[in-house]
Amino acid sequence: MKVARIVWQGATVHGIVDAEAGTVAPLDASVDLFAALSGAGQPGAPVPLDDVRLLAPLEPPSFRDFITFEEHIEGPSLARGGIPETWYEIPTFYFTSVAAVTGTGEDIPVPPGCQRFDFECELAAVIGREGGDLTPEQAHEHIAGYTIFNDWSARDIQMHEMRIGLGPAKGKDSANTIGPWIVSADEMERYRRDDRLHVEMEILRNGELFGADTAANMQWSFGQLAAYASRGTRLRPGDVIGSGTCGAGCLLEIWGRRGKDDPPPLAPGDEIELRVEGIGAIRNRIVEGVAKVDIGPGRAPGFRRERSW
Repeated sequence: MKVARIVWQGATVHGIVDAEAGTVAPLDASVDLFAALSGAGQPGAPVPLDDVRLLAPLEPPSFRDFITFEEHIEGPSLARGGIPETWYEIPTFYFTSVAAVTGTGEDIPVPPGCQRFDFECELAAVIGREGGDLTPEQAHEHIAGYTIFNDWSARDIQMHEMRIGLGPAKGKDSANTIGPWIVSADEMERYRRDDRLHVEMEILRNGELFGADTAANMQWSFGQLAAYASRGTRLRPGDVIGSGTCGAGCLLEIWGRRGKDDPPPLAPGDEIELRVEGIGAIRNRIVEGVAKVDIGPGRAPGFRRERSW
């Protein structure tokens, strides 16, 4: 089942998508995402997808983005002596902004002050049930569905702030596109082999193929990622787990391999399309952003205290 969040006749509702027919059947406004994924509600008459506005399929309470594709991390690591051994030991993630979630078709402004804007092609899992300290097998059962994720990245801002030893933060704070809908976990099971989703992932820049990979290359499964995310805490319905960027899935990886910004960073007018087998595609156009508001450097310490150590 494919469940979209749409604007239809002035209301925001969920709908059941028939991708082959290019239609969506709106549900009553009382039917939420997880009820829709479980088959609850009586869909209305199908209408063309072109007649509705597709929104981001959900507003997640939290959004963890992992980094699980070896080929992706390899490119930027070449200048630093290669992939650190620690990467193979634990599945690393950061929390990205839930206030910056966008849907397919929305314009993406260049972040303020950014000169090296980038995209990232990812697959994402959506948690459907609460749970904590889960095993990978249990965590797999907590996944309600999957969607496509574009982790837009201001690389110059990201690299600047990460010199401190934290982050990324503002370098990943401007936009996160998910969509075009959520495909139920049971529908995606036909692609599962060896605990991985064997789905093809493709990136098009201005209509031309940029790169491709398969989600089968993830170092950890989504069950493992969700289990790690649940360690010592609670996962909640609607939490999103990002796979990290697939191989050849962003500009930074290519820049790292070539030692220069070639291909060039994203600029207003560029269009990025991400395709994932079994789900569909999301498309967004880059537009001019707003000017950076300067806050100035931090001031020098002005107060001292006596210390006993």
